[in-house]
Amino acid sequence: MAVIEGERASTRRERLLGDTPGAFAQARFVRLSAMKARRVINLIRGRTTTDAMVALRFAPQAASQPIAKVLASAVANAENNDQLDPELLLVAQAIVDEGPTLKRIQPRAQGRAYRIRKRSCHITIVVESVQASGKDRKRVKTSAKKSAAKAPTATRSKSKAADAKVTQRKASKATAPAEKKGDK
Repeated sequence: MAVIEGERASTRRERLLGDTPGAFAQARFVRLSAMKARRVINLIRGRTTTDAMVALRFAPQAASQPIAKVLASAVANAENNDQLDPELLLVAQAIVDEGPTLKRIQPRAQGRAYRIRKRSCHITIVVESVQASGKDRKRVKTSAKKSAAKAPTATRSKSKAADAKVTQRKASKATAPAEKKGDK
């Protein structure tokens, strides 16, 4: 049985990491809605592990606690199993899948029963070494800077055009009532 378990872990590792140095951790059957967990997971995806831990520590959502535990476990796996520096790790993938739903009932008036769905989810976090994914990370940063640099100039030109239209309207309104008063 141990051989089969070992093979399962290696195929899962191949699917998640491939040849890159890194590690993963998974928490299954977490009593938390997948939608609520995805809100928090989106905060940490693509960040360094230290930034992600700080973001999770100060996130007000209840989902941040189990996600922080999974992230800490992934960092510990990378440090102990692959001898990677925890300061140089990046959250490469963060996945939340739906788990089984426990179906319960709430008694209601006149013998009716309402369904209560107690949802669960599976949280998987993959961390990789920044050195291995350095080229990809630089590309992402430069493209983000370029798109951020382009956006304000486009809005500035649109806002200048909009301001010019507003001043034209004000000028036309100021002259139009004077003419109408003279007509009456």
